[in-house]
Amino acid sequence: MLMEDLDAAGFAERKQQANYDDMRACLKWLANFHARFINQSKTYPQLWQTGTYWHLATRPDELQALDDIELKNAAAAINQALNNCSYQTLVHGDAKLANFCFSSQANKLEGSQVAAVDFQYIGGGCGMKDVAYFIGSCLFEEDCERLEQALLKDYFFELKKSLAIRKVILDFAALEHEWRTMYPIAWTDFHRFIKGWSPGHWKVHEYSEKLSRKVISLLT
Repeated sequence: MLMEDLDAAGFAERKQQANYDDMRACLKWLANFHARFINQSKTYPQLWQTGTYWHLATRPDELQALDDIELKNAAAAINQALNNCSYQTLVHGDAKLANFCFSSQANKLEGSQVAAVDFQYIGGGCGMKDVAYFIGSCLFEEDCERLEQALLKDYFFELKKSLAIRKVILDFAALEHEWRTMYPIAWTDFHRFIKGWSPGHWKVHEYSEKLSRKVISLLT
């Protein structure tokens, strides 16, 4: 186990709310993390086979409690779609805003830098699991749809750049197409969990409902 004092390393700031630049910094971290481990998830058997704490196999109680019958019936298909992605990586598994530490002083050219903590749910998966979960942890309903495409554009820009720096050879257009398709599915997967766990949670809103209906229609 390797531990580091992130405050002493220059990441002493914690945020309960994020502006757009803060979100970009975290998405850049995720893009670099996903690029580092793209198509390598099976080479780390000591980690969870499936990353994230809400995936279907580990949440039978929440599925049983879910009273949204259409979503419950689609849960297996949603899970299968994510697990069958051609492009898999390691996902942080709990990449919410609270698990990012921000640099105390922003770089004038690149803005804030971030470090991440709490890797207990790291494992294999589609990178969109982290991205959808992170964005959902930062935005209220009214901003989810408004900022969706801009944030995804930022993420994929950083992912492409990081893969190029690492000289990873793959069909990036195919990766981006697949993962953009997976974004609403990943969002719906977490929505399935949160709606079974806490139906009155602030993240259970009309944007998530609308997205989940489209996904259910697509998959069933």
